Amino acid sequence: MPTILIIGTCDTKLDELLFLRESILSFPLPVPDLNVILMDVGRHPVKHEAITISQSELRLDDTDLSHLSRNDFITTISNRTSNVVAGLAKSSNMLHGVIALGGSCGTTIAANIMRSLPLGLPKIIVSTVASGDTGPYVGEADITMVNSVVDIAGLNGVLRGVMWNAAGEVVGGAVAYQHHHKDHINKREEERKRRVGITMFGVTTPAVETIRRCFKEWYGDEVEVYVFHATGHGGKAMEGMVERGELDAVLDLTTTEVADFVVGGVMSAGGERMAAAGEKGVPWVVSLGAIEMVNFGGRETVPERFRGRRLVEHNATVTVMRTSKEEAREIGRFMVGKLRGSKRPEVVKVVIPRGGTSLLSRAGGVFEDREVDGVLFGVLREGLEGSGVEVVEDERDINDEGFARMIAGLMRGLMG
Repeated sequence: MPTILIIGTCDTKLDELLFLRESILSFPLPVPDLNVILMDVGRHPVKHEAITISQSELRLDDTDLSHLSRNDFITTISNRTSNVVAGLAKSSNMLHGVIALGGSCGTTIAANIMRSLPLGLPKIIVSTVASGDTGPYVGEADITMVNSVVDIAGLNGVLRGVMWNAAGEVVGGAVAYQHHHKDHINKREEERKRRVGITMFGVTTPAVETIRRCFKEWYGDEVEVYVFHATGHGGKAMEGMVERGELDAVLDLTTTEVADFVVGGVMSAGGERMAAAGEKGVPWVVSLGAIEMVNFGGRETVPERFRGRRLVEHNATVTVMRTSKEEAREIGRFMVGKLRGSKRPEVVKVVIPRGGTSLLSRAGGVFEDREVDGVLFGVLREGLEGSGVEVVEDERDINDEGFARMIAGLMRGLMG
């Protein structure tokens, strides 16, 4: 029986939550039955026979939520509820889908909870803020946000239609997840594949394509490749999967997110980038893909202090800036600090493509600058001396087919 969890603030949205619950229970799908859990995450306790998990059952340790500021309330209820929901998900694979509705407050609470749940488990939020910047809510999770169009403040024709469709989405997702997950568990041990994460940017795509072909040639279907687009969220997603033991090796070909973090670009993955693989001790090959560039939005969004720098408009919404010597030095120091913290330096290699770190910085490219590159390469060489981490230098550029096959071979050697 598929089990679906509804999350909502019953003190402000009870009528809408009850309509959503009834829409799910009455959805015309050929399934034996549906189990629906309604969880109240409101500030003020509400009593109703349809509420399965009341606010008082959320392990709040007698905390009086009514006197907390809005931010403290959201933090408190999110943290406590996340533990309860994670317990439900782990309890004999009890959950098959999660859906919520809310304004900015309810959306934040629901998103905080959903981000702690396994990838693949259907997660849907009907929200008044779904048409804006959803990045802070979705993060690196597979959350689907549905624009409510009208405010969730009383039922009407538009809101009923939106919620009815959302109900159909979560029911269909839950049924599919139940069947897939059951099948996956049965076959998991029998068909266990090694999982390799690779980071990619548009200007390192040729190298990644060559590496993928190499793995297919050498391993067939025994190795599963996960390619992460190094736009900030991609790097965070990869780091999270390594932390959770969902990747067995990392070929960090494209480390451009580090440049954005150090210099102040818009595609930073934060200060925890390049941390998980070293902490977990998994095979880890690191290169310098697109490390010479910092990302901004359209040209008009480039900060005033950078307007006189070497800029390239990648497209109408992305402008990239060439790094300076001092920035390259700081980027190198950041990377050295992360690499020297590796628990198993013997399974870590750093590969320097002296011929260019992207399509833009190879010979003849608009970002070619051997002097700046040399600063970064020197910091890495000197900083990793005596660390146990091997540094491999190659005269080819990162997208050269021979270089890509070589770096794939290094990973193959570490993986066995």
